[in-house]
Amino acid sequence: MANTSACCTFDEPVMDQFLPPILFLEFIFGLSGNILALWMFAFHMDSWKPNSIYLAHLAVADSVVLFCLPFRADYYRRRKNWIYGDAFCRILLFLLASNRAAGIFFLTAVAVDRYLKIVHPLHRINRMNLTYAMWVSCSLWVVIIAMTVYLLTTEHFYYYNNRTQCESFNICLGNNPLSNWHNSFYVIQFFVPATIVVFCTACITLQLRNKTIDTQGKIKRAVQFIFIVALVFIFCFFPSTISRVAVWILKSWYSECSFFRQANLAFYTSVCFTYFNSVLNPLVYYFSSPAFSGTLNKLVLKIRGKKTGEQTPGKTSDSVVTVTRNLS
Repeated sequence: MANTSACCTFDEPVMDQFLPPILFLEFIFGLSGNILALWMFAFHMDSWKPNSIYLAHLAVADSVVLFCLPFRADYYRRRKNWIYGDAFCRILLFLLASNRAAGIFFLTAVAVDRYLKIVHPLHRINRMNLTYAMWVSCSLWVVIIAMTVYLLTTEHFYYYNNRTQCESFNICLGNNPLSNWHNSFYVIQFFVPATIVVFCTACITLQLRNKTIDTQGKIKRAVQFIFIVALVFIFCFFPSTISRVAVWILKSWYSECSFFRQANLAFYTSVCFTYFNSVLNPLVYYFSSPAFSGTLNKLVLKIRGKKTGEQTPGKTSDSVVTVTRNLS
């Protein structure tokens, strides 16, 4: 432990031992799932919907950032010693921060899209074309880049025990405007979208609670989909956010580095859940459309040497005709 340039740095042998294999496994499984998703987006989408546009942008963001994980794993394997230079350090931290924001924002976008189509099926926004969805996606990317581009403009090196640390988050004592902004955005970008996602999920559940629904139909898929989105959202982004809030609270109480060791370890360990978002997002794609689940099921059956059978369509009650039309 040391206090370097008013910032606390720690030796964490446990983290350096366990994080590299975890990050490498996330890279392997995440890249496999997202490449499959991009292949299905490119060649097996019969018709595009706004929901598909948001998920496609999410898959691209995940695929880009997954290539950063082997370098991050190597960094921890070297006991937090960065050997790839200042420029690549800035680019990597920018990509990691942008991916977290993209994961949150685009998952929120698909939750809002499901909410509008199920709870307000007759609203005129549901008749918007794909150009509207593209404008929404571009606007989200503008916000994401504007909020994280500062990571490209400043150095993030910290020197400790002949090692060069490359970190966007450091527990720095005193008042640092850039650090305060980084912490504030990290927390706000979770809690505001999380409130929206929880609200959408609750409204969809209440809307469909007393309806007669075909258990094999599109409404059931929509319900499964929104719950998967909410679970992925909370599971991946809540741990690192709450641990960062804990650091924030401790800074208002203490001014010595020794009080922050456990909080620092908790934060960098929980960041792995954020990267795990890229592994779980293909599960979101699977429940988003029959094009994904159907194609994947056919592929599995083909590998197992079985033929695909015909499915018998179920009946849909008149009370949900408009909703199913919106979801198709």
